[in-house]
Amino acid sequence: MALPVLDRAVRPQATAPGRAPQVTYALIALSALILLCGPSFGLNPAYGTGAARACAEQRYEQRWGAVPAELLSRHPLTAEQLAALPTAADGCTLLPTPGKSPALSVLTSLFVHAGWLHLLGNMLFLFVFGPGVEDRLGRARFLLLYLAIGYLATYGYALAEAHSADSVRALVGASGAIAGVLGAYLRLFPRARVTTLVPVLLFLPLRFPAWLVLGLWFVLQWWSVSSGGSGVAYLVHVIGFAAGWLSAWAGCARAGRRAT
Repeated sequence: MALPVLDRAVRPQATAPGRAPQVTYALIALSALILLCGPSFGLNPAYGTGAARACAEQRYEQRWGAVPAELLSRHPLTAEQLAALPTAADGCTLLPTPGKSPALSVLTSLFVHAGWLHLLGNMLFLFVFGPGVEDRLGRARFLLLYLAIGYLATYGYALAEAHSADSVRALVGASGAIAGVLGAYLRLFPRARVTTLVPVLLFLPLRFPAWLVLGLWFVLQWWSVSSGGSGVAYLVHVIGFAAGWLSAWAGCARAGRRAT
């Protein structure tokens, strides 16, 4: 799901010359390709149009998204549980997915987005902040960080929503993993200057330190959790961001001990 932001980050301070951020670009390309091939974008005629496509999109997200109740029970939702869910269109029936692996669905959910705006909101942040973190950590460690925090944030959200109505609704989007990248960036480059477009100032581009931009973003997510923002799993952002910062902090601490 898209990352709601206070400011629109455009470009961070340039990192030291190094290898191209191939993992960052590959994650963006794969997410875009999956959106183009799925029902959300509307280009694939196999999913129909109108109500038929809306129903296909809901089925698609339920099949490939991470459902908290499934993660905790380690079994797909039953036909009875699916029948109790509100549907995207009249006459839409959500079908059971007996072959679905709940644990694997966390991975697939990171690459499924509910429309191009959802994708663009997430990939903008990955494009801006991913290269710096990938350059510092290296490709393998960056990919591991991305996927591990995606899993951690999703399971953390599942535990928090275990007894809520949202426990049977699919969670899609890479925002938990990307929030981890933001947290790691804040720890690694707190004084980097980030160009932002500030809506209240007629979208004038201004440069602020990363600690201010990302700190305000985190505060906004935390406030949204307590205020119960609708339709967005803000808790995933909070968990992912904190985990990314702690992971980068632990990595820096280990590097410091090796150097002494």
